[in-house]
Amino acid sequence: MALSKDQRPASKGTCVVYFLRLRSGSLYIGASVDLEQRLDDHASGHACRTTQQDTPVSFLRSEIYLTFSEARRREAQLKRWSRTKKEALIRRDLHTLKTLSRSRD
Repeated sequence: MALSKDQRPASKGTCVVYFLRLRSGSLYIGASVDLEQRLDDHASGHACRTTQQDTPVSFLRSEIYLTFSEARRREAQLKRWSRTKKEALIRRDLHTLKTLSRSRD
């Protein structure tokens, strides 16, 4: 999964949560302070078992945070969401997100 420089929205040291689409169609959510390196690790199969077995095919979205702990909290929150709600976030479909929200989470 090669991304051009304009697709890589955060520089080293920036705390981010990111979404990847995997070959199977599944979504992968992660957090990092070095997005470019982390994406390279996913692409080469060295990031985690999930992306080693089911390779990433596209970078979908990132969100920037002031601290890594904030990014990790957001990552945990997003992982609890339904797939439908995650897809609505990726599409920036605020109407659907609002409809699907059952909590302030």
